[in-house]
Parts: sequence; C-alpha cells; structure tokens
Amino acid sequence: MLDLKFIRENIDKVRESCRAKFVDPPLDEFLRLDEERRKLVQELNVLQEQRNVANKDIGRKKQQGVSTGDLIKDMEMISQKISILETKVGDLDTKQAKIQIIIPNIHHESVPNGDSSNNAIIREFGQKMEFSFTPKDHIELGRTQSRLNMEAGSKLTGSGFAVFQGEWARLQRGLINFMLDFHTKKHGYTEIWPPALVNRQSMTGTGQLPKLEEDMYKLKDDDLFLIPTGEVPVTNLLRDELIEGDKLPLKYCAYTPCFRREAGSYGKDTKGLSRVHQFDKVELVKFVDPGNSLSELEDLVEEAEAILQSLELRYRVVLLASGDLSFAGAKCYDLEAWAPGSNRWFEVSSCSLFTDFQARRMNIRYKKSGMKRSEFVHTLNGSGVALARTVIALVETHQQSDGSIKYPKALEPYLT
Repeated sequence: MLDLKFIRENIDKVRESCRAKFVDPPLDEFLRLDEERRKLVQELNVLQEQRNVANKDIGRKKQQGVSTGDLIKDMEMISQKISILETKVGDLDTKQAKIQIIIPNIHHESVPNGDSSNNAIIREFGQKMEFSFTPKDHIELGRTQSRLNMEAGSKLTGSGFAVFQGEWARLQRGLINFMLDFHTKKHGYTEIWPPALVNRQSMTGTGQLPKLEEDMYKLKDDDLFLIPTGEVPVTNLLRDELIEGDKLPLKYCAYTPCFRREAGSYGKDTKGLSRVHQFDKVELVKFVDPGNSLSELEDLVEEAEAILQSLELRYRVVLLASGDLSFAGAKCYDLEAWAPGSNRWFEVSSCSLFTDFQARRMNIRYKKSGMKRSEFVHTLNGSGVALARTVIALVETHQQSDGSIKYPKALEPYLT
C-alpha cells in the first residue's frame, strides 16, 4: 500500500505509474476525500481544543465554588459536534481506504514502460539442445510408463489437475527436497512449513486481495483461501512485527502446494502441465533493509538461477515491463526455461521486489540501534522454483530416444 502522504505529494508520479501498469483507480475521488477529511480534521482539532479549555474552566470554577451550569451546557454542545465530526471523518477514512488499497505499487525507474512486448531479455544460459530424434513433449513422455495421468486428475477433481505416478511422483518429491536442501544449505534460508489455508487479512497483506479474488479458491463456510503461493503465509509470518534491524536480511524458504483458479486463462495454452490449478513450488521470501533491496533482488534471481543451472536447463532472465508487473511489484525478473519438445519457453520463476508496499499493508517494521524511529522493511520473493513447468522443461530437455529420462547428476541422490 502506498503511503497517504506520498500519494498526496506525488500524485503525478502515482498517475503515471498507474497508466504504466494499465490500471485506473479513482485518484481524483481519492484526493477529493482527502481534502474534505483534512478540513474536517482541522475543525475537529479546534473543537477538541475548545473542549479542553472548557474542561479546565469547569474544574477551576468548581474549586472556586462558582456555578458551572452554562459552561457544562456549552461543553456538551461542543462534544456533540465533535461526535458528529468524528463519525464523518470515520466515514471518509473508510471510503478513502477502499481506494487506497486498490492503488498499485510504483514501478522502479529501471523498469521499461509498456506491455509484455516491452519485456527485456537480460541474459541467457545454456545452449540449444540438439537431438538425433524428434523430441517429444511432456504429455507424450508422460504417457510412457504411465508417468503422468491428466485424465485421472480430471476424473478426481476436474480439468487442470494432474496425477503423477511412479517415476514422476518420485521426481516431484525429489525436486522439492533437492531445492529445499539447496536453498537452506547453500543460500542460508530458514525452512518454513506453513498452512495451506490463510485468512483474508493475509491475502490482503501480500496484495492478492482485493484485485485477484476471482482467481482464488475460497472456502464456502469460512473466510479462508487456499494459498496461491507460499509468498502469502511466509510473508505474513512477520505481520505486525518489529524486527531488530541488525538481524536483516531475514530469509525464509518454504515448500507449499499452490492453488489458482486461473479465471483469466481462457484462450491460453492449458495443455498438460502448462497451466494447472494445483502445483508445487518452493518459495523464497526476504525481509531486507531498504537501502539494500535492489542488490538483494539481484541475489534472489541468482539463487533461483542456481537451481536451473544444477538441473542443466537452458533458460533466460527477463526483466518485466511496467504493464506486466504484478499489482504489488516494483520490479520483477521472470526466469523462463526452454522446453525443446514443446518448442517454447515456460516461466518457472518470478523474482519480485515490492519495496515497502507489502510491509506497509502488513505493518512489518525494523529498527536499528541509533535509529530514532522504526521504518518499514522491504520485502522480496521468488520461486525457487515452481515445479509444474520446471518438470516440463526438465523431462523434455533430458529425454532419450527410447522415451526414458536421463536426469541430471544433482538429482541422483533424490531419485534413488
């Protein structure tokens, strides 16, 4: 959430960023409410001061034995006016908050403007695979030895759900353990095992609500949501916390199942594992000093890249343009892995910097020794990495002519 004072004093910058993200919140209405509220608060402050003076006068005259009836009547009238104004200010606060919460984060100046066609490829890793045979896609490879059963997923739940069997069931488990071990032992993350259900406050804190509610799975009888990403429970762990500044950065990783309705996926490629409603992911979350957040983002990208390199995958790093950023994002890199059987790139990780946008919504602050007052941390997260699409790239890259998969050496201890 953007700071009220920042919006008021930088309205042109806010308008520009909203246009760059292709959103149009009612900023004029927001400013009108803000101006009306400030006028009422000034009037309220005058009345409260008058009440304080009247209280003192009443107390003094009582001590002197002087009648205070008229003063008490005047104070009661002032109190009634104060009560009316406080109600009006409260109503304005509610209206203003409803708009404030739908104003997106400001994108960083290093982010290119425009839609996804303006995304910038920063670097590529790995060479294009050469096959002596026509490579199969993951759907065909999945049918071999009954590794992937999309039909069973549809029978059990509905379209967009997968059943992994045998070798690929072990692959899912092995990849999860491999990535958790990698990030905890090599990158210094603390592992978290969070709930897969969160409340509305948690979803609002990280920015999924109210904007993306139609994409979420919500329980009928409770105001709870299946998590769309581990970012939600892990980032909310520190909601309303004051962190000792000298302990920053704090780095957490978590494996979670993730659930998304994909309500906006009509017309997109939804074959196989490319766009499923339930998938597994290892999430990386950082709480950092604002002065270091940009460099921490670059480190986060490299940590996610290290997984793809260990899996011997060809991938590229893409800097997202403003119109392709998330609601809460200030800057984001996508990692896209190449799948030779499908002949396309698949996004397997998004590494995002949110500046203090999420921390302000969740009231996550830090204070270093010597600081006069606490400040909001900067939050970051990234997939380290998401399995469904990583599995696509992995099996299609390492397939053999007979349909078997020669898994990379890094995975061998996790597949035996």
